[in-house]
Amino acid sequence: MEALIERIEARSRVEAMDWSLALISQGIESTIERTDEAGWGLLVSAQEHTAALEVIGLYQKENRRWKWRHDFLQPGLVFDWVSFAWVILLVALYWLNFARIDLRTPGVLDTVALARGQWWRLFTAIWLHADLAHLASNATFGFVLLGLTMGRYGTGVGLIAAYLAGAGGNLFAWIFSAQPHSSLGASGMVMGCVGLLAVQSISIWRRTPRAGRIFLSSLFAGVMLFVLLGLTPGTDVVAHFGGFLCGLALGGMMEPFAKLLRKPKTNVICGLVFLALVLWPWWLALRRGI
Repeated sequence: MEALIERIEARSRVEAMDWSLALISQGIESTIERTDEAGWGLLVSAQEHTAALEVIGLYQKENRRWKWRHDFLQPGLVFDWVSFAWVILLVALYWLNFARIDLRTPGVLDTVALARGQWWRLFTAIWLHADLAHLASNATFGFVLLGLTMGRYGTGVGLIAAYLAGAGGNLFAWIFSAQPHSSLGASGMVMGCVGLLAVQSISIWRRTPRAGRIFLSSLFAGVMLFVLLGLTPGTDVVAHFGGFLCGLALGGMMEPFAKLLRKPKTNVICGLVFLALVLWPWWLALRRGI
């Protein structure tokens, strides 16, 4: 004798699959079915029909306030591969410093020279590295984090923001250093990327009731990443912290102008400003810094 089958109507395939999993967890077998007339539904035995409805009712009650599917709040480019050009420039200047020209003497962040007005060292020091391991570390993390930053804010905007955060980190180190010292490297710029990425979710503050939780989670993740990468013993922790804070500040200030900053023309202008802030400080360093 053929077993009697009852049908439970569902509004969608996803709902039918969710209900089926809930029933399986309680030992109730079901079959997902779709017909042109009735749409999606579940087939269960007549003997288990009442129990199946009770399980589905409890499942709906427990998950009434939980949205399994969420809107993608930040559509668009996720990673910008143009950050690889920044890595190439780092490597080129590293090779030039060790093989052709002494860039370290006029370009390193020297707090005494900076106090005498050689402001360009805030920028030139970003491009210098002590050794190959130092370069590899900054280039690797910088490639990923800068690519994400440029993907989020725009190629030119993200690049100049991270660069200014790096210079800000050097300025922070000069102001708060207990004694004269010198430093070099792109770590402050990399930490600036961490700050920019940590504060990016502020842009959804008025778009979803979950914004506060998302923002705090993003900020906490950024702080943890800073602790992991920026507090390495033997590095310029003050410059790292300054770069991170500058990244947070710049990201927060840019949010009200998000639509303007994403325009292609804006990113081209920011790209040209970045190029100027690479060439001009180096021109001053090589001409007057020695």
